[in-house]
Amino acid sequence: MKKMRIGTATLAATLLMAGSAMAEDIVRHKIPNSDFPIAQAVEIPADKTTVYVSGAVPSVVDEKADKSTVAAYGDTKAQTESVLKSIEKTLDSLDLKMGDVVKMQVFLVGDPEKGGKMDFGGFMEGYKQFFGTEAQPNLPTRSVFQVAGLANPGFLVEIEVTAVRP
Repeated sequence: MKKMRIGTATLAATLLMAGSAMAEDIVRHKIPNSDFPIAQAVEIPADKTTVYVSGAVPSVVDEKADKSTVAAYGDTKAQTESVLKSIEKTLDSLDLKMGDVVKMQVFLVGDPEKGGKMDFGGFMEGYKQFFGTEAQPNLPTRSVFQVAGLANPGFLVEIEVTAVRP
């Protein structure tokens, strides 16, 4: 009986240490001398599962608007929020969280209201609601591209992410 208690206690301690070590396995390198909310680099141990999530696009915010117009999906900020909520829902269905995202690729179409230039500021307003917050401080690496167009002329934002299973 004494051996069983010691074995159980050892197993419990090992599981507790393994659980906390798993979160520490992924190394996120901050950008030196910067508070910009992305990681400069992320290191993933070889024994982790990488999950690639397909690009997500915004949901309709105005049912009355023509579905091939920006008015149907909102401005860059609104579309970013919509897309990140969709990604959050997809991750949740895979038992993952936004904090498990290690890489993000963002495709922005030039906003007609901004002279055809991408609205990086609007994108950042939406992005900072999901990353670099007190509740979710884990930052992914990230690239943002201005593209000529997406699958629907009303889309200004498409985002794909790579997550790592903790």
